Amino acid sequence: MIRFMSLTARLATLFAALTACLLVLAAIMLGRMLDTHFQELDLHELQGKATLIRTTMQDETAHVGTAERLKALESSFIGHESVGVLTRTGDGRVLHVIHPEHFTPAQLAGDRLPEATGDWTVDGRPHRGLEVRIERPETGSNDKALEVLVALDLSHHTHFLASVRNATWAGVAVAALVAALFGWFAANQGLAPLRRVTETARRLSAQQLGERLAADDAPLEVRDHVEAFNGMLGRLESAFRRLADYSADIAHELRTPISNLMTQTQVALSRPRSIDEYQDILASNFEEYERIARMVSDMLFLAKAEENTLAHVGESIDLAFEADVLIDFYEALADERQIRIVRQGQATIQGDRLMLRRALSNLISNALRHTPAGEQITISIESDTAQVHLAVRNVGEPIPADQLERIFDRFHRGSTQRERHGEGAGLGLAITRSIVRAHGGEISAQSSEGITSFAINLPHHEAPSAP
Repeated sequence: MIRFMSLTARLATLFAALTACLLVLAAIMLGRMLDTHFQELDLHELQGKATLIRTTMQDETAHVGTAERLKALESSFIGHESVGVLTRTGDGRVLHVIHPEHFTPAQLAGDRLPEATGDWTVDGRPHRGLEVRIERPETGSNDKALEVLVALDLSHHTHFLASVRNATWAGVAVAALVAALFGWFAANQGLAPLRRVTETARRLSAQQLGERLAADDAPLEVRDHVEAFNGMLGRLESAFRRLADYSADIAHELRTPISNLMTQTQVALSRPRSIDEYQDILASNFEEYERIARMVSDMLFLAKAEENTLAHVGESIDLAFEADVLIDFYEALADERQIRIVRQGQATIQGDRLMLRRALSNLISNALRHTPAGEQITISIESDTAQVHLAVRNVGEPIPADQLERIFDRFHRGSTQRERHGEGAGLGLAITRSIVRAHGGEISAQSSEGITSFAINLPHHEAPSAP
């Protein structure tokens, strides 16, 4: 049944059960202490009565017989209704009884206690007794010894203990109830942040991810969960925002080539044309198809990079050689634009040759698009004990400072002026960053005083391949 209870109910039940167990244990200990205390008091009172009887019966200054002494003893117990005295001779014959209602018929008939003290019940009332032997002072008697049984009615003790016991059980019940209420209140307040998590999770949607939980009033044990939940919401919100921007950018980038294809096709179908005209239209359409294919391929590459599934081969790469190969590849385009490409320094690292060549090619291509005629692009390669530093610098229009952090985002271009320099989809720098990170490195950009620099820092050791 407990497994079907809520956590609040379980804690409240636990509080109540623990409190009840502790109070019951305390009540048992208190009851035993009271019983021991009352036994000591009863024995003390019985011994006092026995001393009184012994003194009365052995008083040598009073020259009277046993009968007169017993009558004097009876007058001493006037007002002591809870005490009974049974006097017998040594052979068990009853001589005198004070308050006979405290003795059993067997005792009145001469039965002795098994031991010096004992307990018995008369008409439902508990009694405790002490049996003593008293020597009589008169010398003329054949049997000088008397047996005296002193009885004490324990009803008042029983009533007191019963009232204490009832009050204790009532207190235990009330305390358990209060503990259950306190436990429920404490658990209810302590679990309030979790309920807020649940309520917030129910309200979440792709359009409403901005809610956060307050961690200040949360208990210490729950605060980590609240902060983790808020962090999760922040990551989800950021991911949904990037996804929305990504979808909008894809639609925007694909709209232009698709619109061009539709327009050219409509124009081609508007009237009969010659074979050469159809071939020109198909060639133009083929360029648009190539542009779409490159964009899709780049987006698939970035998707694999984000999923950490870019597998690469670890091999020794001479960065100076790779840079020289790319300089030769872009030499014709650079000469056409009257731009020089210079490489400085050299270093060797472990990584994937094709992927790193693609990253460096993207940086060189980007620099060629934004470098004015007559200027120079510099590729510098340096190495220290921990990292290899590769930088591509060019002179040209600066990138605004507020755009530097976003320059590596998908479909992002530094400015509208820079966008007009080429027809790239804005995926080259994003792909470059993914390749660098796949090799355990980082890339950054700086642009000031007419010089733009892209710096790549790569570790010497081989980056672990993605699973």
